[in-house]
Amino acid sequence: MAQGARRTAAQVVGVVALAAVVAAFLSVAAVRHGFFDLKVYYGALTFWVHDHGEIYDYLKPGTQYGFTYPPFAALVMLPMAYLPWPGAITVSVAASVVVSAVLLWWLLDPVSRRAGWARWFALAVALCLAAAFEPMRETINFGQVNMLLLFLVALDLLRLVPAGNRWAGVGIGLATAIKLTPGVFIVYLLITRRWRAAFTSVAAAAVVTLLAAALFPDASREFWTSALWNTNRVGELAFVSNQSLRGVVARLNPDHPSTLAWLALVLATLAIWAWRSRAAAAVGDHATGLALTGALMCLVSPVTWVHHLVWLIPALILLVDNAVAAPAGGLRRRALLAFAVVAYGLLISRIVWAWEKDFTGVGGFLGSNTYVWISLALLVLLPIRRWAVPATAGPAGRPGPAGSTVEPGGVPQLVEPDRGTPAGERHRVGRPLAVR
Repeated sequence: MAQGARRTAAQVVGVVALAAVVAAFLSVAAVRHGFFDLKVYYGALTFWVHDHGEIYDYLKPGTQYGFTYPPFAALVMLPMAYLPWPGAITVSVAASVVVSAVLLWWLLDPVSRRAGWARWFALAVALCLAAAFEPMRETINFGQVNMLLLFLVALDLLRLVPAGNRWAGVGIGLATAIKLTPGVFIVYLLITRRWRAAFTSVAAAAVVTLLAAALFPDASREFWTSALWNTNRVGELAFVSNQSLRGVVARLNPDHPSTLAWLALVLATLAIWAWRSRAAAAVGDHATGLALTGALMCLVSPVTWVHHLVWLIPALILLVDNAVAAPAGGLRRRALLAFAVVAYGLLISRIVWAWEKDFTGVGGFLGSNTYVWISLALLVLLPIRRWAVPATAGPAGRPGPAGSTVEPGGVPQLVEPDRGTPAGERHRVGRPLAVR
């Protein structure tokens, strides 16, 4: 008991120390954006509701930025128009923090139990590290909706799809209706033959989109016929914050970026993603499917601002998961941990901003696209957890290894050994199966 108390006390001290280090880091490294994007949403909704203007006619004073999301997003955000500005900030930050904590719990809790970590300690450490993560801190400081969308998609792929729940797909459908880019997860459901979930996603997106059209016909007409196609509203493609393949191509020739080169890169990326995603789904590893598709979305979207890269969080956590599952002291474990540490280290460093003014030359090409290279590396190299096969036939109809069960997120839990199992056997049984 005393030893357990000392361990808990040491963990509490460690979390407090880490939180202090992160707070100090943020005080120096975090850029204060003054909730710029939230001001755009708030201003557009206020203009729409209280000034009786058209929501897609609004531009934030002195900028070219306006409301770019579909009408259903305006419906979801509508209560914001009735809040004071401090209240809107509070709701935005609180919502992002809560859904981030839930998402991290879903991803980490099964890993913590397999590895024998204190579950509260793993979550606390992860929350501290997430606070330092540049895409996360940019999401909070801009007042963005990225974590809410990731939460909706993860609800499906980590909880509902693996369990065969009849509501599987609703989260993806709602996320797609709020912001079109999560629609790539409907394609994931299709290529992995989750037909019912794919149909549910499409139906959910269609129903809420039609609801928004019935409530706001003028705004819906404006969005689908005009605002959606106005690329000037989202910003400059060559801007260093655009960490997508389109941004890479645009920075090669900002005045005349090659659409053909971009499409060729997108097609090649889609082929790799489809191959790897089908392999992950075939063994019931929808967590890796989520991670791969999140990386794909960041790569193929015409515009992927740095704050959009929160979609890489599942991949980084799964790198650690795979490292923990690998034999202790082995090359595989060291390589996976190094990959995770380097990727995370770069993604908290603001390194791409060193080339904000000049991204020419070989150094500029490599450095200004650092986050794109990380997304590509995760798409290609993130291991598929073939030990994540369910113990009983699941959606893919494949039995899992004896003595294992699977959480709704597709993360395997090894059956605890009997208390009478000898110590040597307990150690052997309690270790995850090797990752292939």
